[in-house]
Amino acid sequence: MATTPPSPSWQRRLLWRLVHAATVVMVLFTVLSMSSTPPTTLGLHSGRLAPCPATPNCVSSLADQADQKVAPFGLDRPVAEAKSVVKAALAALPRTRLVREDDNCLHFEFRSLIFRFVDDVEFHFDQAGRAIHIRSASRVGHSDFGVNRRRVETIRALLPAALQNRPD
Repeated sequence: MATTPPSPSWQRRLLWRLVHAATVVMVLFTVLSMSSTPPTTLGLHSGRLAPCPATPNCVSSLADQADQKVAPFGLDRPVAEAKSVVKAALAALPRTRLVREDDNCLHFEFRSLIFRFVDDVEFHFDQAGRAIHIRSASRVGHSDFGVNRRRVETIRALLPAALQNRPD
């Protein structure tokens, strides 16, 4: 007995269900991204940036875990001058906004293109340690698929050679 192929109406229903599911997922992601508020852990705590959470969506130059660790930047000039260089470099990156500037810290927000998720990037200019420490973390979700690590390395590449790595 020969089988008949599925009717076109079956294919249309399947397509409609897939479009509906994709729309629900996009709306959910959009709502999540719009409802995210800055974590209370941002800024310096006892002179250091906050540690990364246990989730794989954060990297820091002060992290203890190897999978969250990135190298700090070098600080070979006065803090005010280094802050100006970092701000100018980040101005070249899309969807980036300077949120807060203190004497020795900068806090930027980066928004993703499609779902508008916010990542917080903080810099601590440590004059005594001759380093610029960085922390880049996603506000929502569990994994960032390496986005924060790639962002830190993109920022590193935008800086002058003397600021790219701390001399040890």
